[in-house]
Amino acid sequence: MRVTVVGLNYPPEPTGIAVYTSGLSEALAATGHPVTVITGNPHYPQWRIYDGYGGRNRVHGYERIRGVSVTRVHHGVPSEPRLWNRLGMELSFGVRALFSNWDRPDVAVMVTPALFSVAAALLRARLFHINTCIWVQDIYSLGVSESGTGGRLATWLLRRIERSILRRANTVVVIHERFKRYLVEDMDIDCNSVQVVRNWCHTGNPNALDRQEVRSSHGWKADDIVVLHAGNMGAKQALENVVHASEIAEERGSRVRFVLLGDGNQRHRLEAMGGNPHLEFIDPLPEDAFQAALSAADILLVNERPGLTEMCVPSKLTTYFNTGLPVIAATDASSVTAEELALAGGGVRINAAVPGDLVDAAEMLGGDAESSAAYGAAGQRFSAAFLSSDSALSRFRAILEQGASVGRVRVRRNWWSRRQPDQQGIRNDQLTTIDLNSTGGSPG
Repeated sequence: MRVTVVGLNYPPEPTGIAVYTSGLSEALAATGHPVTVITGNPHYPQWRIYDGYGGRNRVHGYERIRGVSVTRVHHGVPSEPRLWNRLGMELSFGVRALFSNWDRPDVAVMVTPALFSVAAALLRARLFHINTCIWVQDIYSLGVSESGTGGRLATWLLRRIERSILRRANTVVVIHERFKRYLVEDMDIDCNSVQVVRNWCHTGNPNALDRQEVRSSHGWKADDIVVLHAGNMGAKQALENVVHASEIAEERGSRVRFVLLGDGNQRHRLEAMGGNPHLEFIDPLPEDAFQAALSAADILLVNERPGLTEMCVPSKLTTYFNTGLPVIAATDASSVTAEELALAGGGVRINAAVPGDLVDAAEMLGGDAESSAAYGAAGQRFSAAFLSSDSALSRFRAILEQGASVGRVRVRRNWWSRRQPDQQGIRNDQLTTIDLNSTGGSPG
C-alpha cells in the first residue's frame, strides 16, 4: 500500500498535530508501506519559520526522515494569525501541495486543520481517483465560532465548506466520539464513513530521574506546589487566567507556582501583563528535558477559553495522563476536555476563566497527597487502556489498508470495463466522458 500524507504540520515542530502526523507516517513506513509526506515549513507554535527552512535560507526541500519521504513546500506564515491570514497560508500551502509529487499512492491521508489545504488536495485525489481519508484533529468551523475569531457569516460559510469537503472523502477519521457525533448529527456526514481513532500518548514512560535535581535546575523549591501548563500559548488557551491566578497566589502568600512551558503567538502579551515570583515562562525543551520537567511538577494544567465545548481535544492530555500526576482542567463543564477528564478520573475540573478557583484547586491538590496520587494513577490506567500508540496505529493502518484495497479493486474493474465492447461494439475507453464523482480509477 502506497500512502501519501498531506498535512501542514510535521517535525521538527515538537507539539500539536505534527507529532501525530509523523507518528502515523513512521509507523506505516516501519511496516513496509511506502509513505510520502507533503508538508510545509515548520513554524508552530512560534508562528515563525524555523531557521534553515523557507525563503532564501531554505536548505530543506526533500528529506528522508525515519523511512518517510518528506517534501516541504514553501508558504507564508502570519506572525499574528487571524482567520483570514491563516486561510491565506493554508491556500498557499494547498496549491503547492496540489502540484507536488505524490508518488502514485493507493490512498491519501489529508490532515485538518488546515481545511483549505485539504480542499486543494482532495481535488487532486478525485481527479486521479485516489482513495481518500481526511483526518480531523479539530473541527474547523467550530473553532471559528467557539473562539470568536469570525462572525456569524464566516462561521456559516465555513461550516458549509467543511461539510462539503468531509462528505467527499471516502473515510473520515476523528479523534473522539464527540467529534463523530457532531459530524453525523449536526453536519449530516454518513455515519458509516466516520471512524474514531483516538490520539495516542507519544511520549515514553517517565524515566527514573532525580526529581529534586530537576526541580532545583528550574528554581522550584521542595515545598512549592508547581502547576505546569505545557504546549501552545494561543488564543484558545486563554492563559491570562493563569497570569491572574499567579497574582492571587502572590497576594495570599500561597505555595502555588505556575509554570508556562512552550511558546505561541500570545506569549509576548502574557509576559507583558507583568511578572511575579509565582509565575514562570520556560522556552520549549528537547523531548527528554520536556518529559523531565513534566514529571517534576506537582500538577498539570489544561486551561481553555470559556465557550470551547466541541471544537478540540487537547493533545496535551495524552501526555499528561502518562505522567501519573493529577490534572486540573479549567474548562466549561460541557466541553470535550471535561468529558475526557471525567472518563479518565485523572483530576479535577474547575470553571474556565475563574483564577481564584484555579488557585484553590491547586492548593487543595497540593495539600492532599493521597487524592493527588489516586488521580495520577487513574490517569495512567486510562492511558494504558485507551491511549496506546500500538492499538491506535494498528487501527488506523487497517482503515487505510481497507481503503487502498477497495481502490485497487475499482481500478481493475474500471480498466476491464473500458476494454469491453458494449452492444453497439463501442469500447468504453473510446468514450470521452469522465465521471468525477467516482471514487475508483487509476492512482495518480
